[in-house]
Amino acid sequence: MAAAAALALQPLLLPVLLQASHALATAAGDAHPGYAGADADTCGPGLEEYGGGRIVGITHAYRPVMPGATVQPLVRLKESMEEGSDYNLSELRMECHTGTHVDAPGHMNQAHFVAGLDVDTLDLDVLNGARPRFSPRRTVYTLDIILVESLKLDNVNTGLYMLHCLPLRLVGSEGSPIRCILIK
Repeated sequence: MAAAAALALQPLLLPVLLQASHALATAAGDAHPGYAGADADTCGPGLEEYGGGRIVGITHAYRPVMPGATVQPLVRLKESMEEGSDYNLSELRMECHTGTHVDAPGHMNQAHFVAGLDVDTLDLDVLNGARPRFSPRRTVYTLDIILVESLKLDNVNTGLYMLHCLPLRLVGSEGSPIRCILIK
């Protein structure tokens, strides 16, 4: 079940470490070798830590089949060196609200959508920093509260963290996949 969180954060700019080990599905739909054993979360069911535990990943892994996804597989290998191509090229097909994602103000407010308040206009200061404030999904969309949904928080220990969430710059879109991490 996707958890919903509204985050209002104090600004802070820090580099973000992205994990590059997400696997891909082939054009035929057969599992890519990187998906071996992908019935569980790609990074395992426990806490996803990097840098000796200093960085905690709180984004769900994208897998060939995801609950609620209307397009399967989400990622497929469109060009393959194994099939004679000079390179490997993946294609991503999914709704913008699949997995861990951010909602722009225009997602649930037509006036904000018409005004062009899309994910490309989100204030990154609000999505990155200290002292997050959590509210229920029924929170009224404002420009200083941005909803981030489906965070992987089950095994995160209570403590002080810097939160960093970066959406894709999807001009005109009311939502975006997002990579979120906590830094101790």
